Amino acid sequence: MNLFVGNLSPETSESSLRTLFAQFGEIVSVKIIIDAATGLPKGFGFVEMADKFHSYDAVDNLDMTYFEGSVISVKEAKQNKSGGGGGGRFGRGGGGNRGGGGGSRFSGGGNRPNSGGFNRRFNS
Repeated sequence: MNLFVGNLSPETSESSLRTLFAQFGEIVSVKIIIDAATGLPKGFGFVEMADKFHSYDAVDNLDMTYFEGSVISVKEAKQNKSGGGGGGRFGRGGGGNRGGGGGSRFSGGGNRPNSGGFNRRFNS
């Protein structure tokens, strides 16, 4: 199971994160995310554990604990369901429908008959 680890100290290494989580079970992988523009850690990472029950133990015991100068957040990582997209402005991801549908004066008006406006005034 893949775990999200947030609020990491800039000094935290993948090795120290691996050591922290290893007390709960076998670690498959550890990745601290680095900002491509600055080369500095973004303050979060992912730890993949071999067994989901060991992952739950890690979440229960490590979430909101003090580690290397920061109170870390440990949660089950959300799966990326879109399989793509990504990017977007300000690092917030991409895609998605922002509209709520209907109600807009520009939305076409549904089933209303044309009751006035340009056609009535100028095409009589």
